[in-house]
Amino acid sequence: MKSPVVWVTASLAAAIIVTATFLIATGTRGENSSFASSAGQLQVQTVAGGLVNPWALAFLPDGRMLVTERPGRMRLVTHEGQLSPPLKGVPEVWASGQGGLLDVIIDRSFADNSDIYFCYAQRAGNGGRTAVARAKLNAAAGRLDDVKVIFRQDGPLSSGNHYGCRIAQSPDGNLFVTLGEHFTYRDEAQNLANHLGKLIRIAPDGSVPSDNPFVGRDGARPEIWSYGHRNEQGLAFNPASGELWETEHGPRGGDEVNIISPGKNYGWPVIGFGIDYNGAKIHGSTSKPGMEQPVKYWVPSIAPSGMAFYTGELFPKWRGSLFTGALAGQMLVRLSLDGNKVTGEERLLRDLNERIRDVRQGPDGALYLLTDSTAGRILRVSPAK
Repeated sequence: MKSPVVWVTASLAAAIIVTATFLIATGTRGENSSFASSAGQLQVQTVAGGLVNPWALAFLPDGRMLVTERPGRMRLVTHEGQLSPPLKGVPEVWASGQGGLLDVIIDRSFADNSDIYFCYAQRAGNGGRTAVARAKLNAAAGRLDDVKVIFRQDGPLSSGNHYGCRIAQSPDGNLFVTLGEHFTYRDEAQNLANHLGKLIRIAPDGSVPSDNPFVGRDGARPEIWSYGHRNEQGLAFNPASGELWETEHGPRGGDEVNIISPGKNYGWPVIGFGIDYNGAKIHGSTSKPGMEQPVKYWVPSIAPSGMAFYTGELFPKWRGSLFTGALAGQMLVRLSLDGNKVTGEERLLRDLNERIRDVRQGPDGALYLLTDSTAGRILRVSPAK
C-alpha cells in the first residue's frame, strides 16, 4: 500500500479565510433546509442557482468556484454567490445525449501556473468521443487562454452515451481520466487496441508516462492504465492510502466502487452483478480469474456520480468516509470505510428529490453538491446551527 498522501498549501489556508467571507455573504441567500443524518441535523443552503445541467465543480485557491454546464459553458462563482458570464475560449462541445462539457479540475500548482484541465464530448464524424484539454484560466479577463487538446479517445464513436470523463491528478502531476465504452460497444471494454471502457494515465501535456502498464505491448494503447470498465462517473484519490478509487454505472443493477490498480481488468461486460435493460442476461458470472472484484456494488442501481473522500473538521464523525452523488437514486450516499473495506452505507438528502451530479469538499470543510437539472444549483451541506 502506498504511503499516506497529505496536500497542504499556503493557498489552501488563504482559501479557508476567503471562503469564510464567501459563506457570510451567501449564508442568507437562497433556500435553507434541514435534513436528518447520523452526524445530526444537516443544513442545506443554495449557494447559486440558474445553472443548466451543471456537471463538475472545482475550488480555486481564493475560494471561488469553477463550474461546468453540460451545454458547453464554464463559469466562475463569485464570493457573493453570483455566476459570472460564460468564460470565453471554451471549445465547441457536442452537447447531445449524455455528452457535452463535463469534468474540470485545477492543476496542483494552479497558484503558480493557472492551469486547468477539462474533458468534454467532441464531435467526430457522425458521432462523439471524449477529449481532454488543458488551458490557463484568465479569471480577470473572463476567458481561457492557451487552450490545447491533449488527448482524444480512439475507437468506435458514441451516438451520445457513456463518455465517462472524470479527471483526477496524482501527486506526481499525471492525469487519470475515465473513458466510457459508448454503450453500444460494450465488448470493446476488453479490447486493449482502443480507449473504450478504459481508465487512462497521461502526463499534463498529453504524453504517455514511460511506466504505464501497457507501454511497449503490441496491440495495446499505451495510455491505458486499467480496462474492463463501463461508464465511470466518479474518480478520487483516497488521502488515507494514496490509492485511486472509482465508481461506474452498471446497467440494471451492478453499479460499482473499485480500487484501481495498473494493468488490471475490471470485468465489464464479462462479469458483473446486473442485467440488461430489457431483462436479458449480460454476464457469464459475477467473478472470473484474472478479473477484479468491486469493493462495493449496488443492486438495484443508484447511478453513482462525482465522489469525494471527507477529511474536514465540520463533520468529525464522518472523517474518512467516501461520499458519492446518486443520479437515479436522487440522493447523497456516504460509505463508511475500514481500510479498503466498505463497512456501512448511509443514504442522505433523499427528500431533496434531486439528481446529485458532483460532490466536493470545500476548503471550509462543508460538502458542496451539484444538482443535475435544467434548473441546476450549487448546494452547501453543513451542520445545522
